[in-house]
Amino acid sequence: MKKAKKILIVRTDRIGDVVLSTPVIKNLRIAFPNSWISFMCRPYTKDILEGNPYLNEVIVYDKYGKHKGWSSSAKFSLWLRKKKFDWAVILHPTNRVHLITYFAGIPFRVGWDKKCGFLLTKRIPHTKDEGQKHELEYTLDILREIGIKIVDKSLYFPIKEEKEHYIEQLLKSKGVEKNDLLLVIHPSASCPSKRWPQRYFSSLIRLLKEEFHPKIAVITSKSEVIHGELLIKEHPDLIDLRGKLDISSLASLLRRANLFISNDSGPVHIAASLSTPVISIFGRNDKGLSPQRWKPLGENSFYLHKDVGCKQCLAHNCNKGFLCLREIKPEEVFNLVRGILEKSC
Repeated sequence: MKKAKKILIVRTDRIGDVVLSTPVIKNLRIAFPNSWISFMCRPYTKDILEGNPYLNEVIVYDKYGKHKGWSSSAKFSLWLRKKKFDWAVILHPTNRVHLITYFAGIPFRVGWDKKCGFLLTKRIPHTKDEGQKHELEYTLDILREIGIKIVDKSLYFPIKEEKEHYIEQLLKSKGVEKNDLLLVIHPSASCPSKRWPQRYFSSLIRLLKEEFHPKIAVITSKSEVIHGELLIKEHPDLIDLRGKLDISSLASLLRRANLFISNDSGPVHIAASLSTPVISIFGRNDKGLSPQRWKPLGENSFYLHKDVGCKQCLAHNCNKGFLCLREIKPEEVFNLVRGILEKSC
């Protein structure tokens, strides 16, 4: 195995996945303090990585834009070849990533034996769908397989000073003072099987306002603003930040928040990385999609999940109207919120 003077870490999936991969960066840096370490990601996750003190470089692979199509990916691979990486540590298997790193001529390529896994020089059996451990541990298993000692499992998200100032001024303009109790709610997620009913969120907000009189901000991505529509309609005093924040600004907002309440989605891992108390609401009882694999980590992180006896989880093809989500009642979430706030505030 060639000496790792230049290492390329690759993860081209979603926000939470990349946040959960940040310990890989630090452990590689500890193992190779003088090596050049780059991270290849998608455009919308680069803010998770830029500013990480253990990285030398962030490389953006834009599968759906600049690098769309096989010819563009081939050109990208040739460009990557010029960088002369010794290792590629591939944390999420895709056909394109395996092909790109192969044609980039990277001598040592380690990752999961799935989706053109035969192109890797070190293949690890893919057992993630069994959900026997957390995604963080699966990710670190790749380093363990190549003899790298795991020293630190902490998540990292770089906070940018200009974003801190922006959020401070934004909240001030919305009537939020420094000592106000601020709760942030994320009522959306990438899949219907991960979305707690909006009417439940609305009922929870009503309970929170009656008991704690907090300032409450609602967030979603730009493409998912519709999933907060009912909340804004029924509670016009909410701070509506749906689709208005980039990832770095969101991180600064979550850092300021006293509590983050969300569906199972990427931002819960951002909150966890910042030690912000977080409640994540889970549906889906498939082992590979369960809280055991995807729950937010840390002593300030909590989740709710109900097993409603499904023999097989059909996820977004559920024929029970997402009963597992509907069985988590607003009162249960409220009682968990109360316990957290009584301890932390």
